[in-house]
Amino acid sequence: MLSAAVTALGGAERPGQVKMAQAVRHAIEHDEHLAVQAGTGTGKSLAYLVPALRHAIESDGAVVVSTATIALQRQLVDRDLPRLAQALADHLPHEPQFAILKGRRNYLCRHKAVAGWADDEEEGLFDPRDISATGRMVQRIQEWAEETETGDRDELVPGVNEQAWRQFSVSARECLGAQRCPSGAECFAERARERAGQVDVVVTNHALLAIDAMEDFAVLPDHDVVVVDEAHELADRVTAVVTDELSEVSVATAVRRVGRLIEQAVADRLQEAGEDLKALLAVAPPGRLDTLPEVLGVTLAVIRDAAFACVTALGPRGADRDDPERAGLRKAAFTALDEVHDTAARILEAFGGDSEVDRAEVVWLDAATDRRPAVLRVAPLAVGGMLREKLFGDRTVILTSATLALGGTFDDMARQWGLGPANPDGPRTEDTKETEDAKKDAPQSRGWTGLDVGSPFDHPRSGILYIARHLPQPGRDGLPQAYLDEIAELIEAAGGRTLGLFSSMRAAKAATEALRDRIGVPLLCQGDDSTSLLVQRFADDPATCLFGTLSLWQGVDVPGPSLSLVIIDRIPFPRPDDPLTSARQRHIAAKGGNGFMTVAATHAALLLAQGAGRLLRSQSDKGVVAVLDPRLATARYSTFLRATLPPFWTTDNPQKVRAALRRLTTT
Repeated sequence: MLSAAVTALGGAERPGQVKMAQAVRHAIEHDEHLAVQAGTGTGKSLAYLVPALRHAIESDGAVVVSTATIALQRQLVDRDLPRLAQALADHLPHEPQFAILKGRRNYLCRHKAVAGWADDEEEGLFDPRDISATGRMVQRIQEWAEETETGDRDELVPGVNEQAWRQFSVSARECLGAQRCPSGAECFAERARERAGQVDVVVTNHALLAIDAMEDFAVLPDHDVVVVDEAHELADRVTAVVTDELSEVSVATAVRRVGRLIEQAVADRLQEAGEDLKALLAVAPPGRLDTLPEVLGVTLAVIRDAAFACVTALGPRGADRDDPERAGLRKAAFTALDEVHDTAARILEAFGGDSEVDRAEVVWLDAATDRRPAVLRVAPLAVGGMLREKLFGDRTVILTSATLALGGTFDDMARQWGLGPANPDGPRTEDTKETEDAKKDAPQSRGWTGLDVGSPFDHPRSGILYIARHLPQPGRDGLPQAYLDEIAELIEAAGGRTLGLFSSMRAAKAATEALRDRIGVPLLCQGDDSTSLLVQRFADDPATCLFGTLSLWQGVDVPGPSLSLVIIDRIPFPRPDDPLTSARQRHIAAKGGNGFMTVAATHAALLLAQGAGRLLRSQSDKGVVAVLDPRLATARYSTFLRATLPPFWTTDNPQKVRAALRRLTTT
């Protein structure tokens, strides 16, 4: 089937792709988890889609494919799956069917659009007739609502801001349910779910996959196989889903929603507690909270209890079945109150351990900005246990990415996912399946295997890793002049064609300002325009350079002559004051582990590999990855970091590198 698909799509068979497809088939047939590192150009989408489709059709079930980015979802749904379904139509009992499924917030709610019940008034609820950008967006949504067939927010082009969209959407917890809602029969979200329940492959995102696994209600259709593409981002996306926040805005929203439905005195107690929280957070220093200040603890307890009193005053949750409009208002109030109550209780419980070893969650305060007030956040120190129990327990999971084997092994990623040691003897065989099946009482008994299928690129012949060992170590005072001089000389040798990946937006802008009038070629910087337009301009003109930060480390795909030099200013360790990563480091150290290597070095290795992966995007690409940070050659952790990078030919000789770049400009 893979051969037929590759032939039909005009491609060429690749050994890594074949090896991966066979491993995916084996994992599905033997009920085993699989982690596959497949370099750029392997064709990993086909390698997992072909065996997944075969399984779905033969089992008359569904396979879920989860991605981290909208771009890959669109690639799968708009390009890969339609072509693959057509190519395999003669090899399967029926032509494969597929659908994309997103969270309920991504679909227009017909009931809310018609009923028009107010939401978040103090945050700028407006009259749609106002001559304002948001008001015009609301008008466009209203017009679009009359003609859309899907209600999918992503089909509304140009897009609208969150403030406008929130007036027409509900979360899963706010939804009345198809049976009770007067618009249930024509609900866009329900139609998407119904469609997803009838297809062979459901494409979704990591966030919705996490919600389906963690919540008490099902979001995705029944399935026994999940393919997690861009799996290096799974733990971070799950962490984001299970992170809660509490602020004056969330409390005020709950008060507004419940204010018309219960006695004013009960709602006033919650409002007063919210105002106390606002005053406390306004003067509190931002950052991680290692201990709970007494006055904050008292305020959180009052908020928790006042929210519970409001919930009690609202009465039974199933009331008002004959009044859909009032039922919608009550459901929205319950949702906001539950979030306030549960988050306040969760923050209080986070400080309940006797020691650092007992701590399970971290709490921190994000400072106020021009766009939002100060916010308290609470997140788990690890999500591996949740994933092991909720995701890996009762289904086969295939995890794949171009970067999974950090430092040459899958151990760090497996730890993040909550998986134990890999199967020591490789994939299971039919001879061992019966014995293993008898041991499936616990979720963690299901084994897993790691596989690196390599890359079709000849890295030592196609690329150079240049480590600028002669430069000083980077400091906290911005880019040293020696770094700017090095960047200018490299760009001059490359004739432009440079993607500059910086550890901060401040560094990217500083380099742009210092070099724009110096290098003699066009220089773009992230923030000058939308990222997609900047990348397109960069790709269209080989002389152009593009500088930027995090999203460019993983989101740029520019094959051909427009990119022959990737510059990385420093090893991308997390910020020392990042509350979540610093708390994780400290927690691991308290348990006797190496917090720096487990958290900071792993984070840096992953980003370094993703950044270096921007260089070779096709078989004909050649060029240089230049890391200006000398610690990649000299620090004790440098071996671990370099083992994660593609096997480029490595040098610290600047003359050789500049000569190689000049030769590339003439070929």
